[in-house]
This record gives sequence, C-alpha cells and structure tokens, in this order.
Amino acid sequence: MNKNVTHVLLIEDNPGDADLTRLRLVEANSDVEVKCVERLADGLACLAEKPTVVLLDLNLPDSRGAATYRSILDKAPGVPVVILSGQDDEALATKAVHHGAQDYLVKGSFDAKDLDRAMRYAVERQALWRALEMAQKQQLEFKNQFLSHVSHELRTPLTCIHQYITLLLDGLAGPVAPEQSDHLKTVLKSVNQLHAMIRDLLEATRADSGKLRVEPRCISMRDSIQQAVAMLRPTAEAKQIGLEIAVDQRLPLVHADPDRTLQVLINLLDNAIKFTPEAGSVVVRACMTDADADSVYVSVTDTGCGIDAEAKNLIFERLYQDPNVSDSSRSGLGLGLFISREIVRLHGGRMWVSSEPDNGSTFSFTLPVYSLAKLLAPVVIYENCMRPSFVLLRIDLAPLSNPPLGNWKETWQKCLEILRRCVYVDKDVVLPPMGNSGTCETFFVVAATDLQRSGIMTKRIREQMERTAEVSTKCTLTIAATAIDPIPQQGLSLEQQVEDLAGNVTQEIMASVERKPSVVRTEHRS
Repeated sequence: MNKNVTHVLLIEDNPGDADLTRLRLVEANSDVEVKCVERLADGLACLAEKPTVVLLDLNLPDSRGAATYRSILDKAPGVPVVILSGQDDEALATKAVHHGAQDYLVKGSFDAKDLDRAMRYAVERQALWRALEMAQKQQLEFKNQFLSHVSHELRTPLTCIHQYITLLLDGLAGPVAPEQSDHLKTVLKSVNQLHAMIRDLLEATRADSGKLRVEPRCISMRDSIQQAVAMLRPTAEAKQIGLEIAVDQRLPLVHADPDRTLQVLINLLDNAIKFTPEAGSVVVRACMTDADADSVYVSVTDTGCGIDAEAKNLIFERLYQDPNVSDSSRSGLGLGLFISREIVRLHGGRMWVSSEPDNGSTFSFTLPVYSLAKLLAPVVIYENCMRPSFVLLRIDLAPLSNPPLGNWKETWQKCLEILRRCVYVDKDVVLPPMGNSGTCETFFVVAATDLQRSGIMTKRIREQMERTAEVSTKCTLTIAATAIDPIPQQGLSLEQQVEDLAGNVTQEIMASVERKPSVVRTEHRS
C-alpha cells in the first residue's frame, strides 16, 4: 500500500448512501482509495488489508446495532472507526463512541469538510490512544519489575534476620533473659510481618503482569476449610473470638488449586479476626445453591465493625485500606483482598462482599464444582454416539530420594505438561490431579481406546517422559492400564451414558487408589 494514500474501508449496504459518501471523500481528498462492501463479514475480511480508517454503517444485512461495531473493534482494535448513522440511530452511535469508535456522522447531514475532519480526527485520536496505552503498559512493566526486584532483594536480609533471631530465642547462642526474649519476639513478629508484605507485593506484581498461576486439582472444600480454621484458631482464641465451621454435608468436590484456595481462606479469616472485637464470632460456610449447580459457595462472616458503602466499592482495589479503621488493626499493605479476588477469578469464580457499618461483614466467593462428566463429554462422544471402548491409564511418579532432589513441585508439573502433550485432545483427557500434592504424584488419563492399543500410548508417554532430566534423574515412572466397563446404550440418553461412564471411571480410580502398589504398578512395555 502507498502510505501517502488514505485507504478507506466503507461498510455500507445502501447504494445511494455509499455513492454519496464516495463523492464526499473524493471532494475532500484526491489521494483517497475507497473500498466498499455491503456486508459485515466482507468488511471483517478486508480488515486484514489494514485500512487507514473504517466508515461503518451500523445496520447491515448480516448484523445490526451494537453487535456491528463490537465485531469491528474486536477484529481490529487498532483501526480508527467512524460510524455513519441514520437519524434514528444517533443514540446508538453515541454509545459506539463510548465503547471505542472514534467519531460518528449522521447520514445526509455532513459535507466533504465534515467527513474529512472526522476521519483526520479519528486517525489522530486513535494514534494518541495507542501511544497512551503503550506508555501505560511500559510504566506498569517498569513498576512491576522494580517492585519484583526490590521485593526479592529484601527477602535475603530478612531471612538472615529471622534465622538469627530464632537461633537466639532457641538458646543456641547462649542463655537469654526473659526481658530480652520478649524483645526478640517483638522483633520476630515484625520480621514475619515484613515477610508477609513482601510476599503480597510479589503476588500483586504477578497478578498485574498475568503471571499469577493456579494449578487446579480435584479437592475437598471441607478439608481446605478445616485446615485454614486450624491454622487461625490460636489467633482467634487469643482474642476470645469464636471460630465455627458450617459446611453442607453434600458438598461436592471442587476443581481448584489447593494452595491458592487455602491462601484465599486464610486471608479472609485473618481479616475477619482482625476486625472483630473480643468475644465476637467468625463463621465459615460452604454450600450449594439451586440457582447455580456448577459452583460451590464459600463465605466468611464476622461480627466486626462492618464496611460502609463507599469502602465496599473500593475494598478489592490494590493497596486500599479503609481510612475509618484504626491503625492498630492494620498490619499489611492492602493487597490481600486484591490478590484473593484475582485467585478466585483465575478459577472462573467471583468474589464479593455484603456489609453494613457496625453489623459485621460477609465475604463470599465461588469455585467451580469438579464435574468428571463435563470433562469427559467432549472426547467420549463421536458423531452423536458414545465411543465403543475406554481405558483408564494411571501414571505414578515417585522421587528417587527422600527428601526429593530439587523442587519436587516443579518436577511433577513438568511431567504433567509432557503427559498433556502425549495424548490426543479429541480422544483422550488428562484428569486433574487428585487431592493435595505430596511426595508422590498420581495422574489419570481416560483414553478412547482398548487395552490392546493402549500399549502404544503407554510407550509414547514413557519415551517422552524418560527423555527429560526431571524423570530420568529425579523420579521413577510407573504406568498401568485398566479397561473401563462398557456403557449400555439402549434406552439411555447420551447425557446419561456420559454420567454413567463418569461414575465407572470414578469407581475405578477409587479402587485403583486403594489397591496395593504391587497390583497397581503393572507396567506396559513395548
């Protein structure tokens, strides 16, 4: 394309309006090249040619109203768009500008100068917006790098201080007088507080840069809540605050990262205890609702000072701290709720708060229910029928030494990534790991094949795994295959067949976990 020529993409289905717009363009600028299409689909295809500006009619044969300009903006957010609006569409055109279009003109009411000015301003505004966006992105990246660097640099001296204070308190450097011990405990408490602040800074930086990761597993929400409550109970008892659990007995398993889930629970419980006066109470609840069968609802309710309406709108913002709260209740940077909400969002859930001043607060969040049937459905159904046979593969990883060499979590995560690359995405599914991670890891794969052919998959997995240093030098690999009982198809809907298959897979997994290792660890070699 000649850079001196203005390339205009005109998306207009009315021949009269299209001809008039072309005439105005030629009158205003001789160095203009106009390409006119009548349908949105054709216009979206032409965006690949990177026009200088798009002139867009909102009502086209294959799209009408708001969906029209949203499609253009989604396809090419960097191309300036000027709306050509009818008299009756002016309100919609204004709305389009608010959502990213650069300007609008009312058909039949603009001359060549108006059109030329609107296009020039649209190009200039778009360039300015892009420059501002780039500057903000660079500024955010610099800030994140700075915070990350400073946080990492602070951790080393703080760790050293922590170790030496602990050494003194344990009497390993000689006897310590009671008064000195009290002073050292005060210092240790401050060091731990600084450690927590630095950890939150690093987490917030990862969240801003999109590097905050979750590793979902199939876990029990009840176990996570009990673990969090056990960790915070001494803090609650020190303030004579009652700490209770109310969990629905029928609560299903959830698909969530156990460490991140515990982090969210601890943060909410710690805040609840912190802002609840002595002799108050904190209750953790978990339940299902009829309105949303795909999520588990978790809430932490306290009898504390509550939150006013203005603070509720800002409570999840980064670095926000309620100015009405006493300084004695503050011990962090105001990042905990921001990080917690990001963790929940990464799981596909949401977090919110309900509260009134002097009447306590309830922080709630949702996590997705673990549904094996939903995971299996895309791969076990082919041409509207169930596939004929299925095999359950069990892959066991065990460290060669105790404790494991290196970072065991990184080792099994690397193996899991390799495993996911070894399966056929349209015929096999790697199930989320079960429970909390431990010194050994077990992964399960449901494969749409039979036992005879499963040896090919087993060989492929073994070869890929053993090529990596994580497996060959740090752990042992064992693979076992078990046929899944076929599902009768007569008289059952596809949905029921998938549910029955999920039930059979679950039973086999539970039986596999309970079997003795000598039975389970049957290897397939080729």
